[in-house]
Amino acid sequence: MIGYDVIVIGAGVAGLTAAVGLAKAGLSVLILEARERIGGRILTLRSSGSGFPIELGAEFIHGLAPQLWKPLVESRAEISEVKGDAWCWDARLLPCDFGSDVDRVLDRMRDSGPDRSFAEFLRSCCQDAMIDERAKRHALNYVVGFNAADPEQVGVHWLAKGMREEQQIRGDRAFRLKNGYADLLQALQRELTALPIEVITTIAATGIKWGAGGVTVSTNGTGNTATYVGKKAVVTVPLSVLKTSAGQEGAIGFDPPLPEEKLRAIEKLDMGKVVRVVLRFRRRFWDDIRPTGGRGRTLSKMSFLFTADEWFPTWWTTMPHREPQITAWAPFQCAERLSDRGSSFVTERALESLSRILEVSQSELEILLEGSFFYDWQTDPFSRGAYSYGKVGADGAQQVLAKSLAETLYFAGEATASPGSNGTVHGAIASGERVSIEILG
Repeated sequence: MIGYDVIVIGAGVAGLTAAVGLAKAGLSVLILEARERIGGRILTLRSSGSGFPIELGAEFIHGLAPQLWKPLVESRAEISEVKGDAWCWDARLLPCDFGSDVDRVLDRMRDSGPDRSFAEFLRSCCQDAMIDERAKRHALNYVVGFNAADPEQVGVHWLAKGMREEQQIRGDRAFRLKNGYADLLQALQRELTALPIEVITTIAATGIKWGAGGVTVSTNGTGNTATYVGKKAVVTVPLSVLKTSAGQEGAIGFDPPLPEEKLRAIEKLDMGKVVRVVLRFRRRFWDDIRPTGGRGRTLSKMSFLFTADEWFPTWWTTMPHREPQITAWAPFQCAERLSDRGSSFVTERALESLSRILEVSQSELEILLEGSFFYDWQTDPFSRGAYSYGKVGADGAQQVLAKSLAETLYFAGEATASPGSNGTVHGAIASGERVSIEILG
């Protein structure tokens, strides 16, 4: 039985970042990963034609967070800011003009006083002529779409805190990597290879016995069980995996059980639901579409498309890269209707929606379709959702979740990041850096 200084559970960005920081300080590190690959909720594929990345997990860089920009710049990754036209569809296509509506509503949120859900906030706020029901509807669609959150659950305090933090890093700006988030994983992989870090994939942690004397991690992989001993452990699994009941695939049992304070913090957070499908076409057929409400403009510079569609309310292209590729995004209830239905069902619904929105026959779209790419994060037992958000009363919950236990058991991952950073790659990186600093003392 081999002993390690630190055992890291999960080879997502948080776990990889923590492992690299600890190994650089001379500690022996073991990473255990349930999947057959590293990267967690980063999953980059390549189109067979151009090699352009197809992102089925994290895709955008939100703002100018140094935790993410530093490794990307050092690895000379090619980064472009998302540019282009935003279009809206509600019976017909029009240039979007709802940004100011959303800002006016969200600016009314406060994180002082009793907390309440965003839905309750909308029902009782803004009783003046400046904000009408249309503005509220736009704000609701934005919060649900961006956070993949249930509006009856997501807390106003959490949203308000997150908005302030996003402003500090210019979170209103979005960027994309020419080679996708594979660039970040490649940079981390190079560091893993250069350091004495052992990585074992296709092996799931099933139990962690912890205390002041160290940790013992029980695992199950490819039909075999194994036990690993370490001085400390870093748990980086997604929030919903921590919520998974004993006996279900992916669940991790803690001995002794996690303290009530941490369990209450976990319950104050929840996992957003998202289904996305990437449609790759043989050509950018939308370049020639000239909507009647578009004042003569075509869709050739379309970046985002916001709709009232029941299946996929949000769409985006690869702008500023002019690839024949469109992503369909279904959050919350839309995701619930699509999840566990299979790739062919999801693709069919996406083509139906796109046909209706762009007024192109579905048969023509099917002829033009080169490939459809889909991954259901909700049914993946090692993710069970997209990314986390704070429910009503979640003030301080992420900090409590992030607290170490007995200077032995540590917690990282995007769910432990602050409200403006959770759900992001830079938040996951920051949590990994935080844990490595805590362990090194």
